[in-house]
Amino acid sequence: MSLNAILLQTETVADTLANAAAAATTDVSVTENVSYLEFLMKGGIMIIPIIILLFYCIFVIVERYLSIKKATKQDVLLLHDVKAQLKAGKIDNALMVCNRQNTASGNILRSGIAIIGRPISEIESVMEKTANVEISQMEKGLGHLGLISGIAPILGFIGTISGVIKIFHTISNTGNLNIQTISGGLYEKMISSGAGLVVGVVAYAAYHLYNMWIDSFALKVEKQTLEIINIIHEPQHGN
Repeated sequence: MSLNAILLQTETVADTLANAAAAATTDVSVTENVSYLEFLMKGGIMIIPIIILLFYCIFVIVERYLSIKKATKQDVLLLHDVKAQLKAGKIDNALMVCNRQNTASGNILRSGIAIIGRPISEIESVMEKTANVEISQMEKGLGHLGLISGIAPILGFIGTISGVIKIFHTISNTGNLNIQTISGGLYEKMISSGAGLVVGVVAYAAYHLYNMWIDSFALKVEKQTLEIINIIHEPQHGN
């Protein structure tokens, strides 16, 4: 192969690379000019319910966080003060200590202290039932997060499948088969799958994190209940 031929091929390859780089730069600039909302709406009709689920998911996450944080607020001196009042035989003062803060721990302890004098099994049963009610209040709405974590990815997948069906239907009608038609339409429809997965992951993570938070609180309450029951049982056991 002559030197001229080699130089000619080299120039051709350089021109091709330059054109490709220019086209890529143009595509990037066009993509940057498109807003995130416009890009998201390219995902099709299924993007709308996914966006609605996202806003509702955020609402539930914030509302549950504030509610659970308030209910699980711990007074570090609550159990110590209650135990001190009970050992001194001052039941009314112990009830006043429980009312000091409107928390789940205080409500559970108050329910048992309020019926001191009845059998220990009954006091323990009442405290356990109160704990179950408080925990149920904390778990209120968490089922919605679990539902969203399952529904959002499915909606995204449905949007992608419907988009692919439309692409191939158009190809079958027009007979125009090229990579731009397929890839361009396909990437737009896969936006719905990506959005659905993001919403699903957020809801799934929040659901399990809140359940772990509540389980940790339930364990602390169980320990506090056991300590109070032991203190209430002491004088009766002595008698």
